[in-house]
Amino acid sequence: MIYYLIGVLIMAAFSYIPRFLPLTFYRKKIESPYLQSLLYYLPYAALGALTFPGIFHATPHLYESLAGATVAFYFAFRNKSLIFVAVSGIIACYVAYLIMTYIH
Repeated sequence: MIYYLIGVLIMAAFSYIPRFLPLTFYRKKIESPYLQSLLYYLPYAALGALTFPGIFHATPHLYESLAGATVAFYFAFRNKSLIFVAVSGIIACYVAYLIMTYIH
């Protein structure tokens, strides 16, 4: 039990330090366009890296996941809202699941 508590405290410290240090030591406005674009796109890249593998492991069969991901990507590139993209991907995945169970 104490092993888990120590692990959680260490993880909390190392995930808090990168967020805390820039706010305390750097108060000026960031002038570099490269650094501004890096800080702008970094959350999107991290979110994509965390969620994209989960798409293909969310269902038992790869075909269902591919159907949902394809529909979600299509509507995302058509600039639809995030809720619409997520719900349409879920519906496509479920319809593919129904088709796969009907075929087998």
